[in-house]
Amino acid sequence: MRASNNTLSSQTPTPSTSRKPRVLKWRVVDIVVASVIGVASGVIFWAWGLAWSPLSALLAFTPGLEGLLAGGWLFAGVLGGLIIRKPGAAVYTEVIAAVVSMLIGTQWGFSTLIWGVVEGLGAELVLALFFYSNWRLGVALLAGAGAGVAVGLLDTTFTSYAALDIGYKAVYFVSAVVSGTVLAGLLSWLAVRGLARTGALSRFAAGRESGPTDRALSQPAQ
Repeated sequence: MRASNNTLSSQTPTPSTSRKPRVLKWRVVDIVVASVIGVASGVIFWAWGLAWSPLSALLAFTPGLEGLLAGGWLFAGVLGGLIIRKPGAAVYTEVIAAVVSMLIGTQWGFSTLIWGVVEGLGAELVLALFFYSNWRLGVALLAGAGAGVAVGLLDTTFTSYAALDIGYKAVYFVSAVVSGTVLAGLLSWLAVRGLARTGALSRFAAGRESGPTDRALSQPAQ
């Protein structure tokens, strides 16, 4: 009996052995959805650029506080990374968004593309540090913060902000990181959960993990 029990237990798959291996190769649906996210985000980027001047004027009471607006250009990479969950997704979606906003027309011209690449890398590096296997809220917040660090360094080094005093630049940098954490990290994570509940992400791990659980919790008790 002891031998038979051992045999049965050895034949029973454990969660670790039955779990499907992660596939990091991009599918056609990944490219299509990431492109759609990038294009839609690019239109929002463009609109956010129009609102930047009046909004920054409202924050002028504290020099550097306009960095809080930076997150409006950072969410595409985090959102794409959380949904696609493949290497390069954050950079791809952020760059597509930057290109779209640039083509529509922004006051920053070609530099928009350069900023998009670096901001996307800021989020991408965080996701890579977790080996593209952890998609919890904390990681999303860190990815947003990473993008915020990227834009903070760019803006305070290669724009007119570079000529300002260290206090102004410090406030701007911290504000950009906070903005990236909240607007790009938190809101993107909430957006993924919301989309998962609708079933729109059923072909992605993000939808399969969040959708059924959330729908079950939302059903009334029998």
